[in-house]
Amino acid sequence: MLSQDHSRTQAQIVYFSHGGGPLPILGDAGHQAMVDFMRRLPMRLRAPDAILVISAHWEERIATVLDAPQPPLFFDYYGFPDEAYDITYPAPGSPPLAKRVVELLKRNRIPAGVDSQRGFDHGLFIPLKLMYPRADIPALQLSLLQGLNPAAHIALGNALGELRSENILVVGSGFSFHNVRAFTRQGQSAPDTANDAFQNWLIDVCTGALSQAEREQRLRAWEKAPSARYCHPREEHLLPLHVCQGMADKPATVVFDDYILGKRGIAFLW
Repeated sequence: MLSQDHSRTQAQIVYFSHGGGPLPILGDAGHQAMVDFMRRLPMRLRAPDAILVISAHWEERIATVLDAPQPPLFFDYYGFPDEAYDITYPAPGSPPLAKRVVELLKRNRIPAGVDSQRGFDHGLFIPLKLMYPRADIPALQLSLLQGLNPAAHIALGNALGELRSENILVVGSGFSFHNVRAFTRQGQSAPDTANDAFQNWLIDVCTGALSQAEREQRLRAWEKAPSARYCHPREEHLLPLHVCQGMADKPATVVFDDYILGKRGIAFLW
């Protein structure tokens, strides 16, 4: 049952970079800073009643919510060692929260539906296995929208604003830098002024002294940011941030600013 004591609970919202496939779980050196951050992050958070994840790895024609009571894992990666496919994360789903999310979206004239068959993808089970290894907190996913329109994803977040008064953790699981050709498995972090320019722009937008309307306007026009298309040749790993900022309706705090696979990545907490 989700907490209804609005005087004591408030949703926590985080956007972070979830790393390259199963590599964080497999001990990859280029993910060590991210792994350390994920394991410590729950100490900064209140224990949630449920976790809603917006994963970069799920796109649908309409906003779709995973409502299975016990979702399997969906190994949406290939070419890794056998142990990458032996990972388990038996967290229960949350059909009541799934129903609430769909109701809120529809109330705000956003077409929405449910999927009872799809499993948790690695945008959920990799970070949550690091954060909450006991897998005892109900979890569910909300898809991105095909077409990857930034305004539509901010609108998704706006529509979920009522959830701010409930004791849930909302996770935008993406990657603030996602040019896969530029990553390095050696974990070496060479200077990259183009990446720095975009990460600094994100920090200015999400944490700076701007109104929410100004933040949303800048995120809608994110392609105009410095080095935007270098950092995101395709924007699916950025758009979970738009959902989070749209829902949060306030400035964020930077909680991670370090290197993953040799490139600077950041995380925000609202």
